[in-house]
Amino acid sequence: MKKFFSFMTGVLMGGLVGATVALLLAPFSGETLRGQIRERIGSLQDELTEIAGTRRAELEKQLANLRQPKSTSVTLED
Repeated sequence: MKKFFSFMTGVLMGGLVGATVALLLAPFSGETLRGQIRERIGSLQDELTEIAGTRRAELEKQLANLRQPKSTSVTLED
């Protein structure tokens, strides 16, 4: 278990160092970069909202089909 926490700490620290280096070496100013990040996050949120709405509609349709009573036609033959 200790190895797992050590690994996760390393991953977190590596991510932070990588993000810092990327921001320092970015070809854009901080304000421009933050604006681009905001735009990308906004478009990603819009896409996820659209996808979630589509999936919700599909699931509601499936649920409605499952809630419909099954027609069991029993024929009695002599």
